[in-house]
Amino acid sequence: MRIDLVLPCLNEATALPWVLSRVPDQARAIVVDNGSTDGSADVARSFGATVVECTQRGYGAACRAGLAAATAELVAFCDCDATLHPADLLRLVTVLDGGADMVVARRRPTEPSAWPLHARLANRELARRIRRHTGVPLRDLGPLRVARRDAYRALKITDTRCGYPVETIVRASRAGWRIEQVDVAYWPRLGTSKVTGTLRGSLLAVRDMSAALTS
Repeated sequence: MRIDLVLPCLNEATALPWVLSRVPDQARAIVVDNGSTDGSADVARSFGATVVECTQRGYGAACRAGLAAATAELVAFCDCDATLHPADLLRLVTVLDGGADMVVARRRPTEPSAWPLHARLANRELARRIRRHTGVPLRDLGPLRVARRDAYRALKITDTRCGYPVETIVRASRAGWRIEQVDVAYWPRLGTSKVTGTLRGSLLAVRDMSAALTS
């Protein structure tokens, strides 16, 4: 396998079959179980995914555990709530092979319910802060991204919560990485959102992510 696809997971038993059945042949799915109580780990194993247990709660903690378990040349990260099609990863890899150091998805909602207004506005503000702070012209800090594994590890990202993706961009920018963006379709999630499904969740995510700008 050329790509390890890290899928942080907290109670995604409903969405995992859709996601894992669509992982491209070039990738190995690494499902990082972050304390699920709905049998997510068993569902992942039934689809042949590698399951990593992460007892420390938090999106960043799960990403770090998945990165530590990765062995492939490339490492990718993606939400496992069925909002993104795993096959789009190959389009990002094509851009990476063209000379980019990291490629981040830019979400294009397929319908209004796929991306609630409060979450979209929060993301827009966060992207503006990232552009101002780093100079990287991102319009969306999409949850699908790919880079070379060894270089990614060298960034030494420390955030264990929602700030992990922001710290990734900050550290990659400081390292002089060429970061590019690719449009991908964004679908309504399967199951219940733990973060951006509510206004409070979106605000907490923005707080964590904004704090990571100074990492």
